[in-house]
Amino acid sequence: MSTPSTRPLPLFPLNTVLFPSSSLALRIFEPRYLALVSTCLKQNHGFGVCLIQQGSETGDAATPHAIGTLARITDWYQHPDGILGITVRGETRFRIVSTETQPDQQITACTELLPEGMVGTIPPDYSSLIALLHQSLAQAGAEHTDTAGQHDDASWVSYRLAELLPFSLAQKQALLEISDPMQRLAHIHSTLGKHFIQ
Repeated sequence: MSTPSTRPLPLFPLNTVLFPSSSLALRIFEPRYLALVSTCLKQNHGFGVCLIQQGSETGDAATPHAIGTLARITDWYQHPDGILGITVRGETRFRIVSTETQPDQQITACTELLPEGMVGTIPPDYSSLIALLHQSLAQAGAEHTDTAGQHDDASWVSYRLAELLPFSLAQKQALLEISDPMQRLAHIHSTLGKHFIQ
């Protein structure tokens, strides 16, 4: 049961990490997720995307990581093979308080939304990260991320770097779990190493 500070949220565990302001295309074919998408579209609410900690995307319910991102459906379409496709946009991070698995293996979680760190400009020491982000955005294309964000905002820049750079899923999850944008930038800078970003 949810409290005033928590909210129930259907979960979509995936082998990917969704960051706030990121876009993600999904192919929907399992009955439980077709029902989830239908309900979300009818009721205009989102669902939670979490990296799978144990299990797989299909079949029995997977065990998700505790920190995920609220996803909002921005578009839906049918692929030539008849499978439903949707595009979602990441909004706010959340923490799973508890979960309940339905008979169809759909997971519903009691969640609490996580506050973001204070918006701040990027220190000069991290100017090389901005240049690296511009290169990554040019290679990725506008369809993969929100390119209209604030390029001097530490939160936006750190999330985009975490999204676009070839980090492992474990590294991406660790970056998602960092609330302070400056700490996230410092972690990225340290992980890449000065030899890589100069």
